[in-house]
Amino acid sequence: MSHPLFEKHRAKLDHALKAIQTRGYWSAYNEMPSPKTYGETAAEDGKRAFDAHLGHQFAIDQPGQTGWLGGEQSPFGVELNVQYPVCETQALIDAGQQAMLGWQAVGSEGRTGICIEMLDRLNQQSFELAHAVMTTTGQGWMMAFQAGSPHAQDRGLEAVTYAYREQSFVPTETIWEKPQGKNPPLVMKKLFEVVGRGVGVVVGCGTFPTWNTYPGLFAALATGNAVIIKPHGNAILPAAITVRTIRAVLIENDIDPNLVTLCIADKRETTQQLVTHAAVKSVDFTGGNVFGQWLIDNCRQAQVYAELAGVNNIVIDSTDAYKSMLRNLAFTLALYSGQMCTTSQALFVPAGGIDTEDDHKSYDEVCADLARTIEGTLAKPEVALAVLGAMQSADTLKRVEEANSGALGRVILASKKLDNPEFPNAEVRTPVLLACDAADEKAYMEERFGPITFVVKVADTAAAIALSERIVSTHGALTTGIYSTNPEVIDAMTAATWRAKVALSINLTSGVFVNQSSAFSDYHGTGGNPAANASYSDSAFVANRFRVIQRRYHV
Repeated sequence: MSHPLFEKHRAKLDHALKAIQTRGYWSAYNEMPSPKTYGETAAEDGKRAFDAHLGHQFAIDQPGQTGWLGGEQSPFGVELNVQYPVCETQALIDAGQQAMLGWQAVGSEGRTGICIEMLDRLNQQSFELAHAVMTTTGQGWMMAFQAGSPHAQDRGLEAVTYAYREQSFVPTETIWEKPQGKNPPLVMKKLFEVVGRGVGVVVGCGTFPTWNTYPGLFAALATGNAVIIKPHGNAILPAAITVRTIRAVLIENDIDPNLVTLCIADKRETTQQLVTHAAVKSVDFTGGNVFGQWLIDNCRQAQVYAELAGVNNIVIDSTDAYKSMLRNLAFTLALYSGQMCTTSQALFVPAGGIDTEDDHKSYDEVCADLARTIEGTLAKPEVALAVLGAMQSADTLKRVEEANSGALGRVILASKKLDNPEFPNAEVRTPVLLACDAADEKAYMEERFGPITFVVKVADTAAAIALSERIVSTHGALTTGIYSTNPEVIDAMTAATWRAKVALSINLTSGVFVNQSSAFSDYHGTGGNPAANASYSDSAFVANRFRVIQRRYHV
């Protein structure tokens, strides 16, 4: 008999299975913070639940607790003062391994149903999570709600769906009968058990603490593994809320809650000891190249799923919608102050300029028009503050200051500091736009995380496409784009992205932007270039997280 939660959520799972096959639009969780969806009091209840965390200890009954630790600094200047339990890593690992026994016993259908129940419960807390994401990351409210809650939950469900599908390919048992000619056949019964590989560790990032955590978390959980979440030190609260909710669902279903725990590390050595432990068999990471490469090099006992730095780029050859192109680019570069792993950093424009529906535009005209469009997009303070959010880290502020100084290229549009009346201590910066030549590779050919964009002058479109391919192949990228009215140019760029293995957006001029990625349809990353060795989500993201153990005997 199926697990009751599997039956409860079977319809949602069936929709998700169809969605990953057809790749059309489908979402399990409403991205709009509407009272009709979430309830008339959901917004107030969520804000009240968030406020209740501030200035208090966030209790989670985990093994091996040795103390409390906090220290998150809000980019909006909000005083958080939340303390979280510090636990011995060995105690968390031991408890996770013990909890995996009961988790395996419920089977893949049981795990799938319980995981979807977890996601539904998290969806009910979307407003609370959104405030936690906004306050710790600097995202604007709408992005914090959408990316931090329903979009993250969709990505989690996507991982669960792939995990279920891959496990469903494994039969539970079979009768094996081999003919022996005139002799009686050989007959055996064979049984197959899906077993998690071991404890999984998810290392969170500071900018998207749920969106980048839920895929690995639920991929590991649904395939039978315990999970330890090690959040970024400045974005702990969204992870803590997530862990507490998941543990509550586990308890309700008579599963040891220590299957999922929160690891608060006060130093990198603690994280390094955790991820290199022999019992840890998968590590999910989103962040910088230095620590990401350290994980790949040193976690030899585990499968590492890493999303690292890259240089996202767009080739601008020609357009028949010049103003719409500029508006699309301006919003792309301004959204969350460029603090998205998918935001374009380099725009390649031919030295001879581009053709448009009206007239030919020189390289300098493209630069100037883009700068004016960015200013126009952010002209209204209420719009600018909602789109930009706040700067997540002091390191990003330093990079903006360096770019503003002209050290990296000619400043087309300087970054400005904006005041936020609601959050007077918020660090808000507009994008900085720089002009440079293709030869100035030291300036633009490395990730400069934040609202920093280079308009790179290239010899011609062919050179731009070749440069884009080289950057992706050597430095990595999650996104590329092309603007062209010439089918042959689009075909050439398409072929380059196949070789470099990177996603391509073609002539985006309306309400879809190159740095946005839709669950159940867009593959986030390909795993084929240095920016990421995995994709959210595909079969490869889940299939190596479990093993099939067989037993057989004569009938």
